[in-house]
Amino acid sequence: MNVSRTARVPVRKLGRGASTTSLVDALAIEEPLEIRAAWRDDAGVTSERAIAVTMRTPGHDGELAAGFLVSEGILTAREQVAGIDEGGNVVRVDLAPGVRLDLGAIERHVYVSSSCGVCGKSSIDSVRTRGAFAPAGTPTVVDPRIVHEMPDVLRRAQSVFDETGGLHAAGLFDARGQLVAAREDVGRHNAVDKLVGASLLRGALPLHNHVLCLSGRTSFELVQKAAMAGIDVVVSVGAPSSLAVELAREGGMTLLGFVRDGRFNVYTGGERLVGVGDG
Repeated sequence: MNVSRTARVPVRKLGRGASTTSLVDALAIEEPLEIRAAWRDDAGVTSERAIAVTMRTPGHDGELAAGFLVSEGILTAREQVAGIDEGGNVVRVDLAPGVRLDLGAIERHVYVSSSCGVCGKSSIDSVRTRGAFAPAGTPTVVDPRIVHEMPDVLRRAQSVFDETGGLHAAGLFDARGQLVAAREDVGRHNAVDKLVGASLLRGALPLHNHVLCLSGRTSFELVQKAAMAGIDVVVSVGAPSSLAVELAREGGMTLLGFVRDGRFNVYTGGERLVGVGDG
């Protein structure tokens, strides 16, 4: 299904000396998406509930919804999804028989902004979701030379950014530095959910021995989403927040920031980097 992700608007470009030029600018589309879940109880009665509303760039909405449910600890495997129905700005995930929806555990306000997916949480403790996957049997090992290349590889995969200059991106890499998938969105947490949802739907969770590369800064929630998907290495061209570093350290994850211009900062988990160690 073809989905429009950009809009064209007329603008006047002001140059030096107050000279103006009329042109058409491409903007990233931002629209609300309501995520709903449907499930059956033991008596066979079907219930449906709105889980969240997020501002997103249209496209890969089913993946976004599935990834959101992974990050909330509801889904861990492809067989838990009976079906996904997308229509307009609503997507419904039909849970397979036996999958339970703990509404209290995912309590949110109705609105989630595109810049902060946890703003609706009732308390900071409620977002420290316990991961569903055991640590990888073989720890991820990454060559720093590959880390340096990841942002450029991800940038080349940002087709909508090329048009608009206004989208975040998330890329999933294997430990050899091969790009597995990339997603763009006006909300950085949505881009990650789309990646995680795509992985769930192809039966690829947990994502052990993979690296998440982010085009911007790293917030607490992005580290949490990575952890819930089984990713233990997060790379970002921007800065992490203090809480993101804290969560990565608690979860035994590797967190790298300011990956650009041939350098990067190691905030946690340096032992996974070839030739670096944990010191």
